[in-house]
Amino acid sequence: MATSQAFSSPFLSAGASTIKPPTRHNISLLHNQKRVNFKIQAAKLPAGVEMPKQQPKFQAPFLGFTRTAEIWNSRACMIGLIGTFIVELILNKGILQIIGVDVGKGLDLPL
Repeated sequence: MATSQAFSSPFLSAGASTIKPPTRHNISLLHNQKRVNFKIQAAKLPAGVEMPKQQPKFQAPFLGFTRTAEIWNSRACMIGLIGTFIVELILNKGILQIIGVDVGKGLDLPL
């Protein structure tokens, strides 16, 4: 004899009596940890140094120049530079010769 078990599916209609609403489980590992704030101060301030009256307010980054963006830009640059070296090594030509620029003849400027 088969028994029916309650289950939920977004494809079934909500009118069936054996269907339970979906249960949401929010699992977070950070709920058990307490946030700790550290305030570091020198034992004694040097002569002539005063503590600021208020914390500085930082402005939003200018046109996307954030630390993370600059790190990824530098990584992409390093990959491109290594890729250029590999292409030059395989083809035995410089990258300018590959794109059709004559090199090795100087600027040939009339003086």
